[in-house]
Amino acid sequence: MSGWNAGDIPDQGGRTAVVTGANSGIGLVTAQELARRGARVILACRSEARGKQAQEYLARQVPGADVQFRPLDLAELSSVREFAASYPYERLDLLINNAGVMALPYGRTADGFETQFGVNHLGHFALTGLLLPKLLDTPGARVVVVSSFMHALANIDMGDLNSERRYRRWVAYSRSKTANLLFVHELARRLVAAGSDVVAAAAHPGYADTNLQTAGARLEGKKTTERFMQAGNRIMAQSAESGALPTLYAATSPGVRPDSFTGPKLGWRGAPAPSQRAKWTRNDTAGERLWVASEQLTSVTYEGLKA
Repeated sequence: MSGWNAGDIPDQGGRTAVVTGANSGIGLVTAQELARRGARVILACRSEARGKQAQEYLARQVPGADVQFRPLDLAELSSVREFAASYPYERLDLLINNAGVMALPYGRTADGFETQFGVNHLGHFALTGLLLPKLLDTPGARVVVVSSFMHALANIDMGDLNSERRYRRWVAYSRSKTANLLFVHELARRLVAAGSDVVAAAAHPGYADTNLQTAGARLEGKKTTERFMQAGNRIMAQSAESGALPTLYAATSPGVRPDSFTGPKLGWRGAPAPSQRAKWTRNDTAGERLWVASEQLTSVTYEGLKA
């Protein structure tokens, strides 16, 4: 893994990938590199305008690439269901659960979930479950969930998943990223128990220069905070190209193990390497409890993957 970079991505010819949040940042780079290696890539994005702009950009960057935009709003379960129901192919080799929001003011999704928990975890939980039959029917398929090193700041609170008692934006974000890792832990366990060769793994980009850091401040009109975050990106962050490498490694490198967690070697930047994770993200009981709660909240049941 030492020094691994985009040039090490194996040929992806004949494979189909879905990348959520592929219109910018880590998702856009991930889609570009998969397309460059021959994969058919579906850009699953909330904004039609930005999704089509990304499709046009990738067509210029990778001439001849098979890149398609399809609408997906992870903050609305009906949109998730529509995306899955209209998925047009028999196989699905790679599901990259990349999209996310960070440190937003308190809000709720269309289905009443706290926004960060709803988008970052529940939307992707529902999407993965609805696309599971395609994944199970595709030899060597993988699910990669993009978490964050900031998961280590907070464990989930099973008694307050939607932060109804008290909302602290960074705690809520960290809990949603812990939920990502618990989801991968439980999904990997169930896949192995079912005898499936589908690999569920997690990755994080470290501190990468994307729009994620400034979205909350921009939404609230806090110009000073937005400029501060932009300055931090310029000084400390690695590029989106570098930040996408752990995701690409987890998605394509041979020998990636179920429930592995790949991030930058130095924690916040560097080449892909095994990443440290909080011990609570490997807790079987917590993983199963979150899974059951997620099925109840989304009304999505993973047929064929029992406890």
